[in-house]
Formats: sequence, structure tokens, C-alpha cells
Amino acid sequence: MTLLLAHSAKPKQGIESQSYAGHVSGVVSRAMAAAHAAAHYSSVNADSLIDVVLSAGEFHDLGKLDPDNQDILAGKKKAKCLSIQHTDAGTAHLINENRVSAAALVHSHHIGLPDFIEEKNKGESFFRDDKISTYVDQSLASLLDKHKSNSYVLPSIDVSDPFPLGDTSIFFRIALSCLADGDHTDTAVHYGEYPADEKHIDMRAAERLASLDRYVSKLIDKKDRRSRLRTKLYYACRNAKIDTGISSCDSPVGTGKTTAVMSHLLSQSDARGLRRIIVVLPFTNIITQSVQVYRKALVLPGENADEVVAELHHRADFQDMNSRKLTALWKAPIIVTTAVSFFETLSSNKPSTLRRLHNLPGSAVFIDESHAALPAKLLPLAWRWINGFAKEWGCYWVLASGSLNRFWQIPEFDETKPTIPEIISDDLRKELSCYEGNRVNYKYKKEGLNEESLAEFVHSLPGPRIVICNTVQSAAAAAKNYCQEYGRRSAEHLSTALTPNHRKKTLDSVKSRLEDFGDTDWVLFATSCVEAGVNLSFRTGVRELGSLVSLLQTAGRVNRQGAFANAEVWTIRLAETGLFKTHPGLKDAAKVLKEYCDAQIPIGPDLCTEALKREVRLSGNITTLLKENEQKMRFPIVDKEFCVIPGDTRLAVVDNDLIQKIKWHEKIDWMVLQQGSVQIWGYKLEALRIPEFEEFPGVYRWNLDYDDFLGYMAGLLKVERFVSGQSGATII
Repeated sequence: MTLLLAHSAKPKQGIESQSYAGHVSGVVSRAMAAAHAAAHYSSVNADSLIDVVLSAGEFHDLGKLDPDNQDILAGKKKAKCLSIQHTDAGTAHLINENRVSAAALVHSHHIGLPDFIEEKNKGESFFRDDKISTYVDQSLASLLDKHKSNSYVLPSIDVSDPFPLGDTSIFFRIALSCLADGDHTDTAVHYGEYPADEKHIDMRAAERLASLDRYVSKLIDKKDRRSRLRTKLYYACRNAKIDTGISSCDSPVGTGKTTAVMSHLLSQSDARGLRRIIVVLPFTNIITQSVQVYRKALVLPGENADEVVAELHHRADFQDMNSRKLTALWKAPIIVTTAVSFFETLSSNKPSTLRRLHNLPGSAVFIDESHAALPAKLLPLAWRWINGFAKEWGCYWVLASGSLNRFWQIPEFDETKPTIPEIISDDLRKELSCYEGNRVNYKYKKEGLNEESLAEFVHSLPGPRIVICNTVQSAAAAAKNYCQEYGRRSAEHLSTALTPNHRKKTLDSVKSRLEDFGDTDWVLFATSCVEAGVNLSFRTGVRELGSLVSLLQTAGRVNRQGAFANAEVWTIRLAETGLFKTHPGLKDAAKVLKEYCDAQIPIGPDLCTEALKREVRLSGNITTLLKENEQKMRFPIVDKEFCVIPGDTRLAVVDNDLIQKIKWHEKIDWMVLQQGSVQIWGYKLEALRIPEFEEFPGVYRWNLDYDDFLGYMAGLLKVERFVSGQSGATII
């Protein structure tokens, strides 16, 4: 009997074809392992998840058994893709068997979860491909005979397919995650792009907590009151008894939340039997500092630090088979990632992104600087997910901030206005706030500033200074112009225009300069990536008009030790001229803050919740539609509309050595890829005709200027000036 195939051979690489039976068996095995691990933490859908994933796994590739498809897979016919769309056969069979949930997964495992309202409106052809459904229906019996006779270990299974309980949108994303990860991983293993025996690293929460205790004990200075207070916070968090699924930690900047909340998460993980900890930092934040601390404090003897504490700066999710191996998964015991990557995973309908989601159940999740994690219009839907994973999938959440807005007390978020327990007491919070006092004075400059007037104004302020802009381009343009006026030594620049490697280098330089009290006449131009989670203290702060909480976070980078009696934090407006670009996503937040500034209302954390309420109500229609579309399982719409950073950003490799390795077909994993790459707007890549790697579809090769000061903006600013006629620069 002819061997039936699932994947074709790659003769040039010496890789044989993969049998259909082998692939289906492998996918079922891997997908079921993921489903069982997630189901262990489910309070309502454990059996449903296992049943649905098992059914979908067995029949996900049934259509590949079509004779024309087999000829292509065997190399008898030359084609770039299969001639018969291969998911419709398994979908049709499962619908006939009344396993509708499993049918939805098979239908989705390449194209993504559909709009369930649109599918419902199709009547009897829901989840089917109308172009080939008649042909598939006629050949279905033959395909099933081949499937059952192909030495498959489970020729027939008898499972129920009940419609899931609770939050069905979360259920379908987790179920597809199990199937997609099983499918993608089994394929990658066959082609030698992923280890057959994946290394598993245990949480070992109690041991890591003991290690963290030892690390913190070495930092205690009993003679220093601030150190004593940080220690007090650490043990208050470590020993806090919380039995709910969500808690909060409202602690001022500079009080040591990085280690204190981690001690709490480890303690809770040990008590609850959780399998990993995920630390989510603001969406443009620099995460390296936290990762360095965690690797020093939590890695046990004999362990590889990179494998224990995984660092994920930006998403590396690709649907193309050749690029799948670059996908970043949540499999380490401790993961430090960005809010962009985290929440856009929860909102996604795409298999390549959802692959990691099945690892979230049974996790402790720390949303650091939670006020800054998401735009206001997205927070109500995120709150739904937080509650859903807490109630139904065994997750424990800590929402922390130095200027916490209790958004759950706003009716648009939760009509019940729930009481979320605090990890630390009111008395300790007041004690920790003793250094805040009049640490900074807030000031407002009404007139709009262009590149020249901004440089002049900033130079007039006492240094060292920090200037935070709303866009990557504005920060880079301001930094470049300042250098032209006052010299390269006068400025540093930090934004996502730089690779993670160069951001680390710049951050180290900034820290070193701040430690030199004689080095004061310079400026750090940055984006919101330095607003939270970075231990920096400047003499003066300048913040482009944005959200209230961003202004408060900027103040957290100024006079942290209270050494100056008259430190200032300025709110400014940038003129919409030259190379300065406005941020459309901050329109509502900036309007609210401008009203406060114009009315001369004293700026402080007590305004946070009210400011957020105003922002949410300014974007009320968008917020309501998002929640409705999630409820109705209109997955593509939610995926499109839930954008932490609005727009289409794509991965561009800027490191020349990495570019050459890709060209030479050397194996590249996602950790190496992200360290030498940046995220750039898709429309800019297309307008500039930046080439896409043939080896890795979806990954681009940056061929304009890049340097370790301005990053990819070194090339882009030249183009922008050329287009606007500001200089004679030519496009490279």
C-alpha cells in the first residue's frame, strides 16, 4: 500500500517526507499534552478541552489524503501549495458527527478563528469552504476509509463535544492554541527545526523564593531608612495571605516592587501549585533591567539563566512554515514580556500567535505599572480576560503600580465595582509614601515647540534632564537636533528604534553618567520605554502632553532620592511641524490632561481613576463594541481592533551579522532574532521598499542607515527630511 503523506520531502536538506499517520499521531500526542496541562487548572471546561482537542487533532489534516494533494506531497506534481484546500474535509466530518467545537478548530488551524456571527449566518454551510464543499462531500467517505486504514493508533474515538461553559471566547483560543502548537511543533521537529525531546524546567517555587530571600538579604542596609522600608515591603508582599484570583499592590516608585512582588508570586505559586510566572511590563518598556535582577536572584545551581527567565521584547509570530521556528513561546518557568506581546496574544485569532496561550492557565501574572499597560479604551476588555482566566483557568493576577488607578471601580469596567484585596496595608503604603512629599513640582508650557525652540528650552533647564516624547520619530528628531546644536556628548537617545542589544548599551551609559555627579549638562531623549520599571533619577523632567499617568511616571524618573528641593517636571506641547509626529492613540488622554493643566488643577495620583474614567468615556463607543464583539465571538474583529499599538508593525533585522547568517541558512532561534531586530510600521517598510527575506517570510532586511545612537531612525530621518525638502539627503 502506498504510504500516505502529511508533509513533502526536502531532498536538498536530506529530509524525507513525513507520513500522514506519523504526523497525525504526533499532533494528537503533543496537542493532548498541552490540553491536559491546561485542563488541570480549569474549573469548568477540563473535559471539554480534552475532548475537543482530541477530535480536532485526529482529523485536522484529513483533506491531505485527497489523491491530488498526495501527488503534490509525493513530488509527482509540481505546485507551490496543495490543489485542494485540506481543512474542509475534517471540518465536514466533525460537523456530520455533531462535534461542532472540534470542527471550528480544524477550520481555524491555519486561517485563524472565524467570526462566529458570519458563520452562523451561512446556515448549514457554517465553517465550510463553499468553493469545494460539494467536491469534499462526495469524496469524504473515501478519505475516511484511508484515514481509518492507515495504521493510525486511534482509528476511531468516541468522545462527546459539549459546547464549552463560561467564557467561550477564551475557551476556543486555548483549544486552538493546543492544536496549533501541536501541529506547528510536530512539523518543526520533522524538519529538524525544533528538538524532538523538549527540555522542561520546573517552577521550583519554594527553592526560587529561598534564593530570592538570600539575594535581597545582601542588599539590606540597616542604617539607611529607605533600605529598611524596601525590606519591609518585601516581607509584607512575601508573607501576604491572598485567597482571591486578583490582587493589587499600590506602592510608590523606588520602593523595590521588582523583587517584592516576585516574592509574593513565588509564595503564591508554591501555595497554589502554579506552573509559571509571567511578568508583564508596559508596552514599550525596557525589560532587560528586570530580567537581569531575576536571573541573578532566581536561577538555581546548574540551571541555564536564559532558559529559566525568558526575555521577550517583541512578538516573533509567523504563520509561514519556514518562519514558525522563530515563534516565541511561553514555556519557561519565568517569563518577562511586554504588554503588547501579552495582551495581543489574548486578543488574537491567529494560530501563530495563539500557540503560546495554552501555557497561560495555571500562571501567576504580574501586570507591572498596570495603569500604563494599555490604552484606556482597551482596558475594559482586558479586565474581562483577567477575570476569565482567574475564575476559570487557575490564574492569579497582581496589578501593581506606583500610581494605581483602580479601574475596576469604574462602571464601564465592572458594574459590580468589586473590591480587590491589597497586598500591603494602608499604614505601610503611607509609610512608603513618606519620600514623595514635594519631591517634584509640576509645570506646564502652553506654546507649541518646534525642534529648535525645544532644544533651546531644554538646554535652559538644570541637568541632567530627561525628555519623553510620544513617538519614536519625535524622540529621535529631537535628539538629533539637540546634538547638532550642542554636540554629541550632550545627548543620549533611548527608544524602540534601537535593538534590545543597543537599548541595553544606551541604558548602561545613562546609568553611568547619572552616577557621575559632575556630569550634568546632558539630556536623555526617550519614549515611554523609560517611564516605568527603570531605576533612573534625573534633575529635571520634560514630558510631551499625553496621559496623566505617563506624566506621573515621568516624575518617577526625577529626583527619586529627594535630593533637590525644587525639581521640576514640565508638560510641553510639540508643534506639528518638521519631523515631529503626533500620536493619534493618545488624543483622548492628552485632552484630559490638558484640561487639568489649563484649569491649574494640582497634579497627583489621586486624579488617576477620574482621568481614566474620562478617557474611557471619550472612547465609549469603541470600548462597547469591543466588549460586544468579544461576547459574540467575532474573533477577527477583536484581533483587528484590540491594538495596543495601533497599526501594522513588522520585524526588521538590522544587525548585519544576523542578516548574513540568515542568508547563509544558519539556524536562528527567536531569542537571537529579537536581539538584532526592531519593529517598524508595515506601511513604512513597503513605502521604502525594504526587502523581505525569502528564507523567512514576514521578516524584513533593513537596508537603510542604522546606528547605535538613533537606531533605524538614522536612516528614516534622512528619508523624511528628503521627502519634506529639508535637506539634500538622498534615499539609500
